[in-house]
Amino acid sequence: MRIGSYTLKNRLIVAPMAGVTDRPFRMLCKQLGAGMAVSEMITSNKALWTTAKTLRRADHAGEVEPISVQIAGSDPAQMAEAARLNVERGAQIIDINMGCPAKKVCNVAAGSALLRDEALVGRILEAVVKAVDVPVTLKTRTGWSPEHRNALRVARLAEDCGIAALALHGRTREDMYRGAAEYDTIREVKRQIRIPLIANGDIDTPQKAQWVLEHTGADAIMIGRAAQGRPWIFREIQHFLDSGECLPPPEVSEIRQLLLGHLDELYQFYGEYSGCRIARKHIAWYTKGLQGGNAFRQQMYQLESTAEQRLAVAAYFDRLAGDSERLVYLDGAGEALDHDLETVVDG
Repeated sequence: MRIGSYTLKNRLIVAPMAGVTDRPFRMLCKQLGAGMAVSEMITSNKALWTTAKTLRRADHAGEVEPISVQIAGSDPAQMAEAARLNVERGAQIIDINMGCPAKKVCNVAAGSALLRDEALVGRILEAVVKAVDVPVTLKTRTGWSPEHRNALRVARLAEDCGIAALALHGRTREDMYRGAAEYDTIREVKRQIRIPLIANGDIDTPQKAQWVLEHTGADAIMIGRAAQGRPWIFREIQHFLDSGECLPPPEVSEIRQLLLGHLDELYQFYGEYSGCRIARKHIAWYTKGLQGGNAFRQQMYQLESTAEQRLAVAAYFDRLAGDSERLVYLDGAGEALDHDLETVVDG
């Protein structure tokens, strides 16, 4: 899988997810087998470029190459300027967000809202490609609504404008994350374009990953929500693609160490107050479906310090290890999360 001059180690890519794919998460997914990870979206609004949130999202210190940064906005000149700025800050690939279905993004005519104006789509793509000397990719959806699917026209437009690769989520904006992904649409788009196509949507098992690659003919797949709390899904998929066999569930001791390491990175990256709170959703995802996870989360949500939180996580996984050497999930895909984890995702 090549994007411009960059050759990825495999065909597995982490989807950009606001509030999720920060530097600690991207680095962890790459460590566990992802060939590339796309950053949280960075606004093209110049007034917000110096905020703590934007500066943190633009922090790529120590990150494994290639570094892909997603930008979001609706003004071609602003998007071009944002692309140049992020390349100066270390971006090696610029990704354009035309896939996020969140209201706060679409309400400012950005994200998937852009799919209603193909002329504007073309102007944005052309402006960004001309602005930088690094590969530019596009993340989009199959259309604005089931009645207005225009993925093929947008894909051809992207190819004509010099986009290096296209990531296509198999739903319209109106669908949000409901219903099944449109893999037939992705397959048809792949048949009609020459640039690499990355299939996205509902890929949550190694078997599904293989089927999507074969059915759509996609050059790569993009994993989003399925990696939340399970970043080792990338090595599971790669092992299955290589051998046709499933890896056994990971050992409890390994995931204990992995999660504690993830927490330490979050604490260092965000600081005491924000680190403790941001870590809560990751801990909830890691423990979803595990024995006693519901009761543990209720206790964990009340903890106000990183030290208390870390000790509680270590003790919980110690108890799990006493019952089983490997992770054991409850029947049925496990418990539903019992806490309002506010996050905007585009996976």
